[in-house]
Order: sequence, then C-alpha cells, then structure tokens
Amino acid sequence: QVELVESGGGLVQAGGSLRLSCAASGRTFSTLGMAWFRQAPGKEREFVARISWSGSTTAYADSVKGRFTISRDNAKNTVYLQMNSLKPDDTAAYYCAAGVVSGVRTGEYEYWGQGTQVTVSS
Repeated sequence: QVELVESGGGLVQAGGSLRLSCAASGRTFSTLGMAWFRQAPGKEREFVARISWSGSTTAYADSVKGRFTISRDNAKNTVYLQMNSLKPDDTAAYYCAAGVVSGVRTGEYEYWGQGTQVTVSS
C-alpha cells in the first residue's frame, strides 16, 4: 500500500500562486507514476497533471497548461504542483494520485491522497 498526504492548499487571490506537495510512504516512490486531479463541488474529478516515475515525462490538462508545473523529488518521496496565475475556475479540492501507469483517467491510479482545498478569490 501507498499513503499519500497532500498539503499546501489554501485561499489565494486571482493571479496568485500556490505550491502543493504530496508526500508518499509505504512503497518505493520512484517506481510509481504520479498525478494531480481536482474536483469542484458538483463536478466530476478531472485530470490536472501527471509525471512519469523518472520525472522525464509530464503532461497537463489544457486548462492549466502553461500555468501549472508538476515535478517530483524521488529522494524525498514527494511530488509537487506549482500553480501560477491562478484563476477562480481553479477552485477545487486537489488530489494526489499514484500508480504503475501514469495516465489521465482516475481508474488508472491505485492510490489517492485525502485532498487539499484550493480556493481562488476574484
């Protein structure tokens, strides 16, 4: 099993920045692909960004491309999501996910964190 714990969420004004962190334990972190998803009230959980186990491959949802950056530090068993130029539409609960396959569907990930709330005010 893998435990994922997110942190770094909060309230920020539009145009501001936040950095989310996801600390992993319970399994060799470097063997897993990682991703961030988000879910707003009344909406389906949607893909935000993913990164391969090596960190060499990343992908982003069109809605965040150019504003968000996913990265990982395998030595620290941690994945990050740097969020810049935040918009009110970015308001959601953000979830860290891990799995053997690093895709864009929720079903492709075996492990999930508890979520951290990001609220962007206008």
